[in-house]
Amino acid sequence: MMGLWLPRGSCVAAVVLMLMALSPPVALVRDPRPRYLEQLKAECHYLKGKESVRSVTRFIYNQEEFAQFDSDIGKFRAVTELGQPIAEDLNSQKDVLENYRASVDRCRNNYRLVDWFLLNLKAEPQVSVYPTKTQPLEHHNLLVCSASRFYPSHIEVRWFRNGQEEKDGVISTGLIQNGDWTYQILVMLEMVPQSGEVYTCQVEHPSLASPVTVEWTAQSTSTQNRVWSGVIFVLGLLLPVVQCICFRTRECGTPNPMSARTV
Repeated sequence: MMGLWLPRGSCVAAVVLMLMALSPPVALVRDPRPRYLEQLKAECHYLKGKESVRSVTRFIYNQEEFAQFDSDIGKFRAVTELGQPIAEDLNSQKDVLENYRASVDRCRNNYRLVDWFLLNLKAEPQVSVYPTKTQPLEHHNLLVCSASRFYPSHIEVRWFRNGQEEKDGVISTGLIQNGDWTYQILVMLEMVPQSGEVYTCQVEHPSLASPVTVEWTAQSTSTQNRVWSGVIFVLGLLLPVVQCICFRTRECGTPNPMSARTV
């Protein structure tokens, strides 16, 4: 038997013993049993509306697809070695095959339900431009154009330098799903900025009546400091004026209690 030694009269000892008594066994001992996850994923693929409809059912075990049914093929096929005997067994059952072959008709029926929703659902992209590093001019940097929370997925992002499109040095993350039907994408431009250069990110999307453009101008550190100095100087001039106006307003607008007399 193994015991727990605690110093006599310790307040900590009492707290520890109380927590041990109240804690459930699960908190003390982790469940060592392995976890397994089996998934069945049904997909409907539409090309040009209902002109071409394809039904695909994927069988997934521990996040790895091992077999699938494709309506274009009309039977089950193995994706991995694990799925080989399962695909053969399912293909030997005529009633199962007929049921899965009919899934393409269910996709056609479902299209009518989601057609209006999918065609009319649109979300405009939120566009921003920023450099990855705060670097001095004439040093290599990466300019990021972020387009986020847009739907549908089709989008075109282009980079311009002083009005001329830049195609070299453009890197894209590709579409990223947000999990709520919307998408995001990062399109980066490798550049060595020169003072006064204007970089423009142009985004075209079905939700937009016209392309969205966001500019970023290369400025030296001294120029930025002068801009901030000017802003602070103007604010310094305006602050006394605002304080004076507030003081006069308070002085004129507040009645003098000594002037009020009871008749």
